[in-house]
Amino acid sequence: MTSNANLPDLSNLWMPFTANRQFKEHPRLLTKAKGMYYTAADGHPVLDGTAGLWCVNAGHGRQEIIDAIARQTAELDYAPSFQLGHTDSFRAASAVARLMPEGMDRIFFTNSGSESVDTSLKIALAYHRARGEGQRTRLIGRERGYHGVGFGGISVGGISPNRKTFSGALLPNVDHLPHTHDLSKNKHTRGQPAWGEHFADQLESIIALHDASTIAAVIVEPLAGSTGVLIPPKGYLEKLRAITEKHGILLIFDEVITGFGRLGANTASEFFGVKPDLITMAKGISNAAVPAGAVAVRREIHDTIVGAAASGIEFFHGYTYSAHPLATAAILATLGIYEKDQLFKRAAGLSQKFEDAAHNLENARHVIDVRNLGLVAGIELQPREGAPGARAAEVFAKCFDAGVMVRYTGDIIAVSPPLIIEEQQIAEIFETIDKVLKTVA
Repeated sequence: MTSNANLPDLSNLWMPFTANRQFKEHPRLLTKAKGMYYTAADGHPVLDGTAGLWCVNAGHGRQEIIDAIARQTAELDYAPSFQLGHTDSFRAASAVARLMPEGMDRIFFTNSGSESVDTSLKIALAYHRARGEGQRTRLIGRERGYHGVGFGGISVGGISPNRKTFSGALLPNVDHLPHTHDLSKNKHTRGQPAWGEHFADQLESIIALHDASTIAAVIVEPLAGSTGVLIPPKGYLEKLRAITEKHGILLIFDEVITGFGRLGANTASEFFGVKPDLITMAKGISNAAVPAGAVAVRREIHDTIVGAAASGIEFFHGYTYSAHPLATAAILATLGIYEKDQLFKRAAGLSQKFEDAAHNLENARHVIDVRNLGLVAGIELQPREGAPGARAAEVFAKCFDAGVMVRYTGDIIAVSPPLIIEEQQIAEIFETIDKVLKTVA
C-alpha cells in the first residue's frame, strides 16, 4: 500500500470500473513495469498474474516495441485514416491476417475491444443489408457475456451491473442465450467440461421465437473472461456454428482476451477448431503498449459490402485513430516477438503446469470451484453472507500487498499471466493465493 507522503493529488481522476472512494482511501499505485513484474509506488515488486488487464502477453517493457514506437513517433506521429493511409497500416493488416483462420483476411482497425465489438455488429448489419436482407437486425448475445462498454457491446453483453444504469438506452432487437456455467455438473473441471453442449440448443428456441430472417448475428466469447472465466463445454461452440450456418446468421467470436496466444494458439477459433465469420481483437494485439484493436472479417463478407456500393464510401464507419501509426508500429513489433520467441507454443507447453498449480487450490479455504484452460484460471470463492464480492476483493488486495497481482470479479479470482511466465512464477502465484485465503475470513 502506498504511503500518503508519496501520493499525487487523487481527487481529479474519475477512475474506470473502480470503487473510487475505497481506492482513494487505500490507494495501490504502480510506477514501473519490466518483464513479469510491476513496481508499486512504495518500491515493492508485484508479480503480474494478470498480464495487466489480460493484455501484456509478451511481458512488460519489451525493447523491440519501445524502439518501434520511438522510431515511428520521430518519422510519422499521425496520419489521417479517412481517404488517406500510411504504409504500416497495410503491413500491420497483413501481419494480423496471417494469424487468422483461412479466409478471414480482411482487417478493420480500431482502438479497443469495445470499438472492435461495435464495429463487428455494424459489419454484420451492413452485410445483410448489402445482400438484400436488411430486415436482419436482431443481435443475439449471451448472459454473463462481456463485450466492452459501447452501447452495442453493453446491449449484447449480459452482465447486469454493466447494463442497468443504461437500460433505457440500449439497442432494441437484442436477445440473449443462457450462460454455460453450472457448478452442480462441472465443479473443478480441468479444461473443457464434458457436460453442457446442450446450452447451444437454446439458440434454436430463440430463432423459432423471432424467426431466422430477422437475426443478423450471434456474438459470444469463446472463453468468457471478464465475467469470471467460463470455459465452453465440449461441442458447445461447434453446435453454435452449425446452427448459425443453417439459418444464415453470422457468428462473431469476441477474442479480445483469447486472441494472441492466451490458449496456446493464434486464436481461440484455431484452438477449438471452430471458424466464425468475424473475430474481434484488442489487448494482446499490441502488447498493450499502444491502445489498439481490430476485427478480422471473412473475405466474402467484406466483398459483399464493398461490392454492393455503387461508388464512393462503401461502409460509413471508422475512427480518427484507426490504424494510428504508433499502434501499427506496436502491432508489428509485438507480432514479431510472438513469432521470434514462439510464445504461443510456449503457452501451450506451460498449460499443464499451470492447470496443476491452479487445481492445487481445490481444497483451499473458501474455494468452491477451480476451472482453467490454456493460461487462464478462475478460482471461485464462497461469497460472504450478505456481502457478495467482498471476500474476493480482500484476496485481491492482500495478494497485491504480498507481491502478486490477480484479478477479481464478483467472488471469482482470475489469473492470466504474460506468456513469458516461468514455472516457479506459476507456483508463486497460486501459493500466494493459498496463503492469503488462509488469512481471509
